[in-house]
Amino acid sequence: MAPSPDEGASAAPVSSAIAAPRIDFAASLRIQFRILALLLTVLLGLPLHYLCRLLTRHSPVPRLALRLIARIIGARVRVVGTPLRRDVFLLGNHVSWLDIPALAGASGTAFVAKAEVAAVPVVGWLARLNRTVFVQREARLGVAAQINALREALADNHAVAIFPEGTTTDGQSLLPFKTSMLKVLEPPPPGVMVQPVLLDYGPLAPFICWIGDEPGIANVLRVLARPGSFPLTIRFLEPFSPEGHSGRKSIAAEARARIEAALVEALGKPLRTFGLPVEAVRYAPPREAHDRAEGED
Repeated sequence: MAPSPDEGASAAPVSSAIAAPRIDFAASLRIQFRILALLLTVLLGLPLHYLCRLLTRHSPVPRLALRLIARIIGARVRVVGTPLRRDVFLLGNHVSWLDIPALAGASGTAFVAKAEVAAVPVVGWLARLNRTVFVQREARLGVAAQINALREALADNHAVAIFPEGTTTDGQSLLPFKTSMLKVLEPPPPGVMVQPVLLDYGPLAPFICWIGDEPGIANVLRVLARPGSFPLTIRFLEPFSPEGHSGRKSIAAEARARIEAALVEALGKPLRTFGLPVEAVRYAPPREAHDRAEGED
């Protein structure tokens, strides 16, 4: 059951096992229409992308296609602040697979995202075209290769976005930031900045979010079946230089503090404790929070 927007600060009342969406005739039509629009976007964008690649190294088509995909799905993106376009690490909170097309469409950034996103139809494929690095959070032996991929992206003057929570939450909580991917900033490459980013879905965040045991395809269908559109505000916060920090943990703490402050301001209330355990990032909620989340089943 989704929380009402005026609930006070408490453990997030989220379920560890979200039921499959009920799809009536109207919802089925919305899903089919949106899937058709997504496929047309890909079919039209693919030849344009490769044509651009013949003329220039960096094709603008993936960014434009991902922006259009976010809109087809229903997101009406409002950008606040100015995203840096190159030599920057964007560190953002993570709510949904929809974060990728929305943020890429707004900034043109490449990504580090959890491996499950690669399996999301259309979005995963386009994310690859947009130079996304997919990571298995449990595969610690692959961290070196992932960091090398990040160094290559930065060397190519890309903007690179990381979701340092390591998983998605309910949009009204913020997990501790994982710092393994920030090893690339030890020491910082010359001129590289860090820019915190807040993705704010407003009161609809508990509906949009992809959490618990909900299968990815079930979440995709649930979002595609929703009538109408929904607001998504992307706030690009003030960038800072990593050179003024003692290491990746200090960099992560600074970025998290800025995102938390912006999210508290957006919600108009303190953040809630995320109530579900996330084994992939070794997060265990306080017992009271976990018991409350399980009680929502």
